Amino acid sequence: MLTYLDFEQKLKNIQDDIESAIVRGDIHAQEILTKELENEVKALYSNLTDYQKLQLARHPDRPYSMDYIELILSDFYEIHGDRHFRDDLAIVCFIGKIRGQTTMVIAEEKGRGTKNKIARNFGMPNPEGYRKALRVAKIAEKFNIPILMLVDTAGAYPGIGAEERGQSEAIARNLLEFSSLKVPTVAIVIGEGGSGGALAISVADRLAMMEYSVFSVISPEGCSAILWNDSMKVENATKSLKIVPEYLHQSKLIDFIIKEPLVGAHRDKVGAANAIVDYFLTSIKEIQSEEDFVSIRYNKIMDYGVFTEK
Repeated sequence: MLTYLDFEQKLKNIQDDIESAIVRGDIHAQEILTKELENEVKALYSNLTDYQKLQLARHPDRPYSMDYIELILSDFYEIHGDRHFRDDLAIVCFIGKIRGQTTMVIAEEKGRGTKNKIARNFGMPNPEGYRKALRVAKIAEKFNIPILMLVDTAGAYPGIGAEERGQSEAIARNLLEFSSLKVPTVAIVIGEGGSGGALAISVADRLAMMEYSVFSVISPEGCSAILWNDSMKVENATKSLKIVPEYLHQSKLIDFIIKEPLVGAHRDKVGAANAIVDYFLTSIKEIQSEEDFVSIRYNKIMDYGVFTEK
């Protein structure tokens, strides 16, 4: 069963009519309604507001990291643990092949179903998760394996235990170490990119965002509560924060926007996975052709936030 958001109600009505036509065996009605559905999808998705894009980034049917990993990675093997404390299931690490290219994948996973969500802490990593990510990145560097990072978290876990075990240090260490890795790295925000929890695995040669994803220093809910003391002003906060890919690309904070299938990744997971693979493999070739990609990566990072006064 597909899940429809409030602004997708018209799509649901047309889809219900199509299913009724199928039951009746009315082929002519099916053809007309299918064409109407295509036109409505084009009209709706070409005029989405920032808040509607935020809703799509959080859509319950949207592919999570494990969905993509199962679609794009073959001959894969999962790597567990940080060798210090425990295995944080909010971050998953795999080695495998993407269309024949040996790849290390580091990803944040929110989990599906109550038990799995709790086990994965709703995709909010503890410091041991970031330390696992760094351990795996160092393995990739040792064996000259490109790294693909899939970012999807509301943020790093803010619990007392996480702070006691050095949450901020773990994130800062990753920012430092990932900036100087001697292997090509590609990071893609596939859903939510929340604060330092996202930054910890998004320092890369190429940083891209899926078309209906967001990247922000704070959630719109948190922003509206702080600025206006009103958690109901989420739409205003979303627009003010400029967290959708178009704004971030214009500001040169990300390198590329990966177009999703017309109906969105939540309705065409295979199409979205293929778009990720195409971008990753193209980027790896470009990075490997650069004379000193580590220096280029460093200079790009140092240029973040640069502005010129007129």
